[in-house]
Amino acid sequence: MTRSHCYCFSGIIISLLIHTLASPPLHFCLPDQRDALLEFKDEFPIDESNPIAWNNTSTDCCFWKGITCNDRSGQVISLNLFNTLLIGSLKTNSSLFRLQYLRHLNLSYSYLQGEIPSSLGNLSRLTLVDLSHNDLVGDIPASIGNLKRLRHVNLGDNTLIGVIPSSLGNLNQLRYLSLGINQLIGEIPSSIRNLSYLFYLQLSTNNLVGQVPSSIGNLNKLQVMSLGQNNLNGTIPISFTNLTKLYHISLRSNNFTSTLPSDMSGFHSLKHFDVSNNSFLGPFPKSLFSIPSLQTVYLEENQFTGPVEFANTSFSKLEDLFLASNKFDGLIPESISKFLNLQTLYLQNNNFTGQIPRSVSKLANLHVLDLSNNMLEGEVPSCLWRLTTVTLSRNFFSSFENPLQETLIQALDLNSNSFRGPFHSPVGYARLKDLILRNNSFSGTLPDIFANATELRSFDVSRNQLEGKLPKSLINCKALQLVNVESNRIKDVFPSWLGSLPSLHVLILRSNEFYGPLYHLNVSVGFQRLRVIDISHNDFTGTLPPHWFSNWREMTKTREEDDPYMADIINDSVFYRNTMVMVIKGVETSFERIQQDFRAIDFSGNMIYGEIPESLCYLKELHLLNLSGNGFTRGIPQSLANLTKLETLDLSCNKLSGQIPQSLGELSSLSYMNFSSNFLEGPVPRGTQFQRQSCSSFSNNPRLFGLEEICGKNHGSLPATQQPEEVLDSEEQLFNCVAAAIAYGPGLFCGLVIGHIFTSCYHKSWSKKTQSHHK
Repeated sequence: MTRSHCYCFSGIIISLLIHTLASPPLHFCLPDQRDALLEFKDEFPIDESNPIAWNNTSTDCCFWKGITCNDRSGQVISLNLFNTLLIGSLKTNSSLFRLQYLRHLNLSYSYLQGEIPSSLGNLSRLTLVDLSHNDLVGDIPASIGNLKRLRHVNLGDNTLIGVIPSSLGNLNQLRYLSLGINQLIGEIPSSIRNLSYLFYLQLSTNNLVGQVPSSIGNLNKLQVMSLGQNNLNGTIPISFTNLTKLYHISLRSNNFTSTLPSDMSGFHSLKHFDVSNNSFLGPFPKSLFSIPSLQTVYLEENQFTGPVEFANTSFSKLEDLFLASNKFDGLIPESISKFLNLQTLYLQNNNFTGQIPRSVSKLANLHVLDLSNNMLEGEVPSCLWRLTTVTLSRNFFSSFENPLQETLIQALDLNSNSFRGPFHSPVGYARLKDLILRNNSFSGTLPDIFANATELRSFDVSRNQLEGKLPKSLINCKALQLVNVESNRIKDVFPSWLGSLPSLHVLILRSNEFYGPLYHLNVSVGFQRLRVIDISHNDFTGTLPPHWFSNWREMTKTREEDDPYMADIINDSVFYRNTMVMVIKGVETSFERIQQDFRAIDFSGNMIYGEIPESLCYLKELHLLNLSGNGFTRGIPQSLANLTKLETLDLSCNKLSGQIPQSLGELSSLSYMNFSSNFLEGPVPRGTQFQRQSCSSFSNNPRLFGLEEICGKNHGSLPATQQPEEVLDSEEQLFNCVAAAIAYGPGLFCGLVIGHIFTSCYHKSWSKKTQSHHK
């Protein structure tokens, strides 16, 4: 060590020594302070799992957990019992209020109950009060306005009622105010204008009414304003534009009916803008998108109109754009491509027309693309393959020498178009998770573009005019959970190859032109994770072997899920919920959220024949089973009584014979059943669920009896249920056959002839239907 370094080190030691000798000694906690704390502890029941570690044996309370004292005076200045189970009420005469030098009081997450005592207003030196995340009730005491030194107040996440006291306007040093997630009523007090230092205002999730006071424009230091989930109405005050330092604005889920300010470019720090679920009118201000810092925009569930336009800007940080459920029309602008960081694009439930712009394929970071329920047309562009391909950033290539960069680009077959603009995706990051094009007018064939879509979870192109075959490249989508192509013109064989996907939960092929057998010898059935399958109203044929459902393990059990509904977590604030439409109890039902525990099988309206597979009995979590409108024969399996969670059972319009199993009467969850138009006979089970059914649920089964309580004592012939057109045609043929048979003469011979012709005509009709479909 050099001599200069020694001198320097010695000087530091001497300075520290002098400073220590000059400082006054630390004072111990004063006896009255210690006694007040111990009495406060005794006001609450002892929690053995997490006791307050204060006792008489430790004389200096300044070293107790959660306690801070003034170094000079020994007075307690901070009480922090965050996440300590107090499980009791603050008394009006609590010893807490003897700590007159208290500056910080934090009793959040402490299971406090009862009301906030008005005597809190006697702790005049308080600068911080946090009583959030408790079970407090009653009004906010007006005496809180006496605490003129307060800078931080958090009473959020309780059950407080009453109005926001105007005395809060006395707290002119306040920086942070959170009263959210309570049951507060009344208007926002105009005295809020006095809180000129306020930078955080959280009043969301209450029952506040009236308009936002124009005086809120005085809070020119405000950075966060959250007023969502109240009953606020009227217009946004003009003074709103004075709040130029705001980076978070939330007015969601209120009753605002005005237009937004035309010029919002003054919010130069804005990151999060949420006015969703209101009744805002007119065009939304395109100036909003000129703010470079903007990251999330939520405009859904309003009455915005007109075409969508974006202000010119060279670069944007926008990640989430929600324009869904408005009245936007016109084309989706090509300029959407400037949002290079966009992760979620929700344009559904509008009146957009034209084709999907090719510029959408340049959104290199897109996770969710939802264009459903519009009037879009044309073909699904094949360039969308870019949204399903792994992106490698420029930074990755810049880490190599120039010749190696070219070699890597060529080896990965990445052309120059893939590297235009500043890409920010990390190396090896696959993007698109949800592609939703439902209910438009798309035509042509589906492009086979999913070879690299390893992260795709939802693929929904239902209710369009698509033709051709199902893209075979979907087999590469190992994360795929939902495939929905319902109500198109897709003509293909049953995609048994989808059965190998490890995460497929929902498969809906309803109302297309799929054909051929479901089962092939030597082909594995798969579908171990399937929860919902709807292949109804196609041209499927053939039989199902007894073991066909044996491996459908996801229908045999349920598991604990973090979310009760199927959803994709996109980021910290966005998750996409899957939707679908199914026929339940004869009624088309929309599932805006698909429950994780819902299990359903719908094979109706096909030409499947043979026996109902016994392996159905293994699917003990099944809620819905619809095999109607097929050619199933023999008896109804007794083992269906094992399906104790079954709510809907439809076996109508088949060729089932024998009795309805009496054990089905024990299925207490079964609320809807239909056995009509079969050859069933014998007594109807007497279970309560059977007695509640409509008489039509058993019609066209002449040999069934025991229906007096269901249809009335003089029910006569059971009324025919509404049938598909082809079934009605076959019944007309049967009627003609019977009429012809009557002409052969009276007597027993006539009866025998009628019975023979009745049976032969039914089978002839079914055979004719099958032959016509094979053609």
